[in-house]
Amino acid sequence: MKLDIAMATAELAPYAKVGGLGDVIAALAKELDRQGHYVTVFLPRYRSVLAKEPRLQLTRVGQAEVSLGGRREWASYDVALLPETGVRIVLVGHEGYFGRDGVYNDARSGRDFPDNDERFIFFCKAVLEGLEILESSPDVLHLNDHQTAVAAPMLRESLRGRESARSIGLVFAIHNLGYQGIYPHDTIRLTGLDPKLAEPMGPLEFYGHLNLMKAGIIYADRVATVSPRYAAEIQSSAEHGRGLEGVLRARGKDLVGILNGVDVEMWDPTTDRLLPANYSSNDLAGKKENKTRLLESAELPVEPDVPIIGMISRLVEQKGFDLLEAAAHELLQERMKLIVLGKGERRYEELMRRLRTRYRQKFSVSLEFNDPMAHLIEAGSDFFLMPSRYEPCGLNQMYSLRYGTIPIVRATGGLADTVREYDPETGRGNGFVFDEYSADAMLAAVRRGLAAHQKKRAWKKLVSEVMQIDHSWGHAAQQYVELYREVRAVRRG
Repeated sequence: MKLDIAMATAELAPYAKVGGLGDVIAALAKELDRQGHYVTVFLPRYRSVLAKEPRLQLTRVGQAEVSLGGRREWASYDVALLPETGVRIVLVGHEGYFGRDGVYNDARSGRDFPDNDERFIFFCKAVLEGLEILESSPDVLHLNDHQTAVAAPMLRESLRGRESARSIGLVFAIHNLGYQGIYPHDTIRLTGLDPKLAEPMGPLEFYGHLNLMKAGIIYADRVATVSPRYAAEIQSSAEHGRGLEGVLRARGKDLVGILNGVDVEMWDPTTDRLLPANYSSNDLAGKKENKTRLLESAELPVEPDVPIIGMISRLVEQKGFDLLEAAAHELLQERMKLIVLGKGERRYEELMRRLRTRYRQKFSVSLEFNDPMAHLIEAGSDFFLMPSRYEPCGLNQMYSLRYGTIPIVRATGGLADTVREYDPETGRGNGFVFDEYSADAMLAAVRRGLAAHQKKRAWKKLVSEVMQIDHSWGHAAQQYVELYREVRAVRRG
């Protein structure tokens, strides 16, 4: 049975992308559409959206008044189809909130916009008004991360008198519990919700503050997160639950971990237009050419037999850069080269610059988000390093496997669900894994990888085999469909 699915998200690749969220929502929406469901995605109309290719053919369908802390603001609604799909994109416009350079942060300073609470509370209200403008009553509204979470109590509390609101099922997806949307207590006034909801022991209260993530967890019919391992981790400890582990345990029977897939059209080494040379599991010649081009782009000596370890990441502690800092000088004594792409905390950007100065023959960094360079690193590297402190799912390890680039990861979250230690004796496994969060454990995993790389015949077989692993969205999307059907039954029942 065909479902009518609405999604609300702060990111949608390629139009607004900061992390993995944008990739996930774009790929999931396309796969749901391919499976025959009707999909609408609400996205803020950031300044960046219309600067991206392919350009969207927009049609203005209306505007709505949004009450925000006693003020009246106006939201505009422009509709387009995601190219080559039937996915409907609804861009929610407000020049003051979204006509800026940056999604969450000021593009010039790198600092969070000080009114992010106001911006995304406005967006949540505008999404619910947009359903009325579009005369839409979807089977399910799929909310993503704290930026859209407060739409859940708004739908259930403020709009409960509307017949359409009562029938809409709510799924709230946690992509990263590390970013919860914690704001001052009086932010509740912007939502229009009863202030009692943010009083001590209230469903939106969190140590005297307002917690938007908590609101989504409590009010949704079902809660999803992005890997089975992460679903267990966030209920089991304060380290992973970030203060919400008790709330998550209370919703345990309604919480499911669905491993993300990858967009196999965008990430396909046989057709990838961003690569100098395409290749397949049966013909790896193009991978060697990409390695040469990567070394040239990174301004490193072209030594094809020397292994390359790639990293593409936000430069933050969560991603294991404190381990890299501790291990860097010992790591770079090994016979290998390290190429990093990303930007983030000043501390780690300065570390990258120092390493580049000291190890110009072995280390290169590009302090930016650069999609062509990201594809080249995936294709041209021999290894991909993800030493994350925690990782809800991770996509790059799956991109890497698809491109024949062997992951070296810490056993956490989705990394543990997708990467198994390679055994050179049996040939089983698809990467190199360490459990303890320490520089020594990371170095040991890297050294196991470098040793395996020396056995050329076995290495070529490993690369060819991992490229054939299926991490497409088909299975994951079907799991979401089953979840949507459950919440539809709950609301309609």
